This record gives sequence, structure tokens and C-alpha cells, in this order.
Amino acid sequence: MADVSLSGPQTDSLLLGTAPAPARVDASIVAARDWLLSKQEPAGYWCGELEGDTTLESYVILLEAFFGRRESPKARDLARVVRDEVLPAGGWSQYPSGPPDLSVSCLSYFALKLVGDSADAPHMRRSRQVILALGGIAGANTYTKYHLAFFGEFPWADVPAIPPELLFLPRTAPFSIYDFSSWSRTIFIPLSILWAKKPIVALPPSCGVRELYPESSGAGNRTNGATTTTDAWKRLFLGIDRLLKRWERLPGAGALRAIAVKRAAAWMIERLDDSDGLSAILPAMANAVLALRCLGYREEDPLLAQNLAYLDGLLLRDESGALRMQPCLSPVWDTVLASSALLQAGVSPTAPALERATSWLMAKQTRRSGDWSVRNAAPPGGWYFEHRNEFYPDVDDTCMALMVLAQGPAAVADPRRAGAIERGLGWMMGMQNSDGGWGSFDRDNDQGWLTEVPFADHNAMIDPSTADITARVLECLSHFPAYRRACPEVERAIGFLRRDQTTEGCWYGRWGVNYIYGTWQVLRGLQCSGEEMQAPYVRRAARWLTERQNRNGGWGESIASYDRPGQKGVGDSTPSQTAWALMGLIAAGEAASPAVRRGVAHLLDRQRAGTWEQALWTGTGFPKVFYLNYHYYRHYFPLMALAQYRSAVGGPRS
Repeated sequence: MADVSLSGPQTDSLLLGTAPAPARVDASIVAARDWLLSKQEPAGYWCGELEGDTTLESYVILLEAFFGRRESPKARDLARVVRDEVLPAGGWSQYPSGPPDLSVSCLSYFALKLVGDSADAPHMRRSRQVILALGGIAGANTYTKYHLAFFGEFPWADVPAIPPELLFLPRTAPFSIYDFSSWSRTIFIPLSILWAKKPIVALPPSCGVRELYPESSGAGNRTNGATTTTDAWKRLFLGIDRLLKRWERLPGAGALRAIAVKRAAAWMIERLDDSDGLSAILPAMANAVLALRCLGYREEDPLLAQNLAYLDGLLLRDESGALRMQPCLSPVWDTVLASSALLQAGVSPTAPALERATSWLMAKQTRRSGDWSVRNAAPPGGWYFEHRNEFYPDVDDTCMALMVLAQGPAAVADPRRAGAIERGLGWMMGMQNSDGGWGSFDRDNDQGWLTEVPFADHNAMIDPSTADITARVLECLSHFPAYRRACPEVERAIGFLRRDQTTEGCWYGRWGVNYIYGTWQVLRGLQCSGEEMQAPYVRRAARWLTERQNRNGGWGESIASYDRPGQKGVGDSTPSQTAWALMGLIAAGEAASPAVRRGVAHLLDRQRAGTWEQALWTGTGFPKVFYLNYHYYRHYFPLMALAQYRSAVGGPRS
């Protein structure tokens, strides 16, 4: 178990499991409330920094080189972050304290070569040794190989084909692009244009990365390394990949390809409307910009210029002058979490800060149909994650927004808010999957065989039901009398959650790290929906959480738990994960237990200037591939946990 020694300021309540003084809990809530209120933007929203690994900075350095600005000030400033994040032994990781990752390391190494770092520099020598030990470029993922192919550093013939002819498949076919997850769809459609165009930007020899191929640069070392697989699905798709590459060389294929590229371009450009870039996420935004360039758009063209500006909007400059790149912006998500935390802390729904927040949120409700409408006949009404992303609302943001809007007299008295709630509920209920659960952006997006296609190695090809989102929907529905425990939709959702529980008693966390996140969400959702919290499966979950408490009273779980099942619920304590575990146990009726009291004391002891510090990351983008550090998670969730604890034990309110 992590954190085996007690460290930091300790209280009697931590050592003995006695209840913390109510006045101390109340004072902590007041301080956290005031800290959070001070972070609200004048327009009414919150938006904390969103941090990822160095592939983010590397993508932009490569984009600069693609546009002929290889050594621009922007590229050099981004390179400072990449250089600073190299591991002591070489290579780059997906998250702090993580091992070197081959794909992250290949892209980061290449980015530094582009801005002039010598292959003989100590940090580059160490990193090259790590990359070669991990298998070299041949073992990197598809997305990395595409970025190398843009510059002639990986053969186009050896990257998995992403043909734009996919757009010809009708929605009624056995599969179509709408069977890909929304984020894969928006990443791969512009990549299909790039596959068709096969651009190569010439580089000086000193910028190449041929040294990352094992045993020099023989062609046999450049292939994807999967041709000897024994998996039937993989063999089938690799055979299809080879046929596609032969087909495009046949007479007449070029005419069909031109039509396909035109259709892919139209699909992409349509979705640039009413958004801050394609899907408002960095990989899709960057691919769209590269595709526009390959389609002949010049930088001064308004469409390309605007989308380059959206990318610049994701940049953050720190005090040292270095530039960091965010994968996207999270104002809606931050605002619904901040508002929910403040409401739980006792701030009135009619307080000016929350009035501003709810007014801002209502302006972010979608009004047009997006890709989700392929399988959801409900009118538009969801909320998205970013400032502007009309085509891609998601269930998680929607159910949190509904919970915020449902509180206070205006939820009924204000026709505008009541209408927003009605539309949001209709859209969200239309997103329930056939198995009773909810995914994120699409309904019944669960064709598992698609995860075996050659370009699906980013581990996020589909968007099936997940326990964490399903449980949050249950929590949301508890605010609306029409959706009580006996409601068929609620019964089906609880049935999904029961089937999805692991043998240990916990639940997998798709969007947060990891089993602590999933288990908290489920216990909270079950309790809010009126489930019997003494049911054996609920008690197993509560025991699982209790048994994973660290010696210092907190909880933690390493991102490594996504790769190593033995790490479930194991890791150094963090404020956000401690809060998740506490909220799960409180939902399970354990508010007076020694474990909860020690956990509350852990949070109280570590609060500084109204907030908490957290170095470890607890957000998830694509499990096993990409992780996130939401800079305000360290604050929202401890405030919620303390407020829920106070409510459960009957303490005073601020």
C-alpha cells in the first residue's frame, strides 16, 4: 500500500478516527468557497488549465515545420517545455512518474530535432537509447507514424491506410464513419485527406530521425510490425489494408479518390462552423489545418487563418517564457463542476456568482443537430465541453449542467431555464444506449471489432456505455420527479451498473483515474436514485474503498492501474482521489465511519490558503494512451466532499 508512513501535520482525528470538529470543517468549506469564487471569470464561467504530455507541444512544432516555420519563435518556445520534460534516463512519459512511452518519445525527439537539437546532445543520446530499447519507430503508434510520414521520415506505403472513401459508406451499411467514436471521426477524416494527398515536407538531413530505426534504416524495420499477428481480426484488416493500397494504384481509382477527397473536405469544413476548430480538440484541429493546406488553402485564406488562430488560443505562456499547449479548453466542464461545488457548499442559487454562471451556461446549450443525431431522434439540447463546439455535445457535461440549472426557484419560475432543462433532459434521455448505460458523444457506439482495424491503436475507437457517466446521469435524474427509482430508464441503468461491476467490487473509471473514480460515481448515482445501499453489491464496493485507504488517511491511485490490474486503488494520496473515495463512502452510508473521519482530517490538514496542491494527474483522455491534469480538480472535489460530509453528519452551514 502507498503512503505507508504518516507525514505532514496530523490531528487526533486522523490518528484515532474521531470526528473532526464541525467548526473546523465549516471554516475549511468557507475558505474553499471563497477561493473558488475568486477564480470566476467576469463573464460567469471558470476555466482551469488543462495539461497533457509533450505530444501536445510536439504536434505544434511539427505543424510549424509543415508550414515552413521550423525554427520560429513559437517552435523554440514550445521546445523548451519538451526539453524540460525529458526523463533523467531519457525519453518522455505520458504522465508524471510514469515510464517512458515509445510514441510520446518518438514525437518529442523528432520535435527537438526540428528546432535544431543535435542528436549528440546528452538528453538526445539518452532518449535515443530509450526509444531503440522500446523498439524504435517501428513500434510507435499510427498517429506518430503519420506525423513522421509528413516529413519523409516514415514511408507512406507502410502507414495504415485511412481512405477517404470511408465517407461513401451509408449510415445503413454494416458500419460507417458514425460507428467510430466522435473524437476518432474528427481525427481520422482530415487524416484521410492527408493519406490521399501523401504530402512530404523536405527537411535538412540534420533534422531527420533515421537513427531511431533499429539496425540502421532498412525497409524491413519500417513496417508496422503487425504482419505476423495470429489474431484473426487483425489478419483480416491487414489484408484489407494491403488491398486498399493496391487498389489506389489501379487505373480509374484516381477519379473516385478525387470525389472521396472532395466529400471528406466538405464533411470537415461543415463541422468547422459553430466551433473553435474541428471538434475543438487539438489533434482534430491540427489535422484539419494540415488538410486545408493540402487542399490548396493559403494561410491568408479566412478559413485557414481562423483555424490557425483557434490553435493559438490553446497556448499558455508561463513565467519563464516557455509555451505550453493545452489539448482543448474546458470552460463548460469547469463551470458545471465549480457551480455544483458551490451549491453543495451552501451558496444560494440566486447568489450573483451562480446567476452569472447559469446565464452563461444556458448560452452554451446546443441549438443545431450534430453527429449524435444519426442515432438520437431527440431535438438538440446538450452541452459541450469547450467554449464553442455545436456539433459535439456530450452526456457528461449535459447531466452536470442540468443538475446546476435544476436548483433554485428559477428552475420552475423562469420559462427560459425551464425550457433549457426540458430540452436538455430530452436530448440526454435520447442518448441512453440499448444496454441501459450511457456513453459520451454517441448512442450505441459499441462495435468492438472496430478496435482491431490497423489505425485504431489509440485505444479509443468506440464510445460505449461507461459506469462513471451512467452513474452521473442517475445522480442528475434524481433532481427530476419524473425519474424515480421505478422509472424504466433508471431500472435499465442500474442493471447496466450491476453487470459492469468488477469481481473485486469496484467499477472502472473511463474519464477519471481510475477505479476510485468509477466506484465513487456509481455509489453516488445509486444512492441518489434510491437504490438499497445495504445491497450486497453496494457493500462490496464500500469495503473495496475502505480497504484502499492509505496510512495517512487519504486515497490515491496511479495511472498505472490502466495497464496493471494489480494497481487498482493503489497510489500516493491526492486531494481529488481522496475526495472521490470520501463521497463514495458517504453515499454508501459510511459518513460516521473511522475511514471517512480520517479522510476528512486528511483534507483539512492539507488545505493551504483555501485550496489544495496536487502534483499527480487524475484525469483521463484515452486510457493507456493520453492522460490529463485538470488543474482545478484538486479544488472542486475536496470542496464537494467536505460539503457532503457536513450535510451527512448534520454540521453547521456557512
